[in-house]
Amino acid sequence: MNKISAIIPTFNEEENIEAAIKSVSFADEIIVIDSFSSDNTISIAKKLGARVLSRIFDDFSSQKNYAIEKANHKWIILLDADERIGKALKAEILKLMINPISNAYWVYRRNYLLGREIKYSGWQNDKVIRIIDKDSCRYNGKLVHEEIALPNKVGFLKNKLDHFTYKDFDSFIRKKNKVAQLQAKILANSNKKFSFYLLFAKSSYRFWNHYLFRRGFLDGFQGFFIASFYAYTIFTRYIKLWIINKGLK
Repeated sequence: MNKISAIIPTFNEEENIEAAIKSVSFADEIIVIDSFSSDNTISIAKKLGARVLSRIFDDFSSQKNYAIEKANHKWIILLDADERIGKALKAEILKLMINPISNAYWVYRRNYLLGREIKYSGWQNDKVIRIIDKDSCRYNGKLVHEEIALPNKVGFLKNKLDHFTYKDFDSFIRKKNKVAQLQAKILANSNKKFSFYLLFAKSSYRFWNHYLFRRGFLDGFQGFFIASFYAYTIFTRYIKLWIINKGLK
């Protein structure tokens, strides 16, 4: 059976890191790549036997690629701190490692928000690359929603990954503000300029796209919440772009 290195990127994840590490306890090594957390993330990870690498955050791709280079084993499981591998997915991964036939694998996610499983709102077909052959795959290029350069042979796993996203309102706001700031920097670096059209048209479209066309209304209040804050992210992105264009802080 091929040995596995599990990689978990973190920054101030003391509430999540223990459960994340325990869900990949079947891996032959666990690496936490940390961006100098100010809480107890590092001490908890070390107590649970993880190898902690500390690196100043520049972008998600570079952070993950750094950890991949440091991994001791060919096969990598990439896990966010708010994701969990259940028993069925664990069994499928271990069986896969006997004779993997692809160089990377997509895993579908079962997403939860504010205590409810989200079945619509554009999240129903959510999938991520979470298992890779380190000799064939690397992340590239984006500050936000990093992408992985994939080989020709990519497979799919049957069982889903549990994703406990945004346990409360404040964590949602913090994450969306961070994303909006990074996206505004990308636009500014591409010489994009602020306009009221972009501010209102794009944020309005994003709300109705998630709430109506992607059937977010079937997810109850959580569906309205998701649509509203996708729109909020777009709105905030262009406000931040205006601030950057004006040279303000």
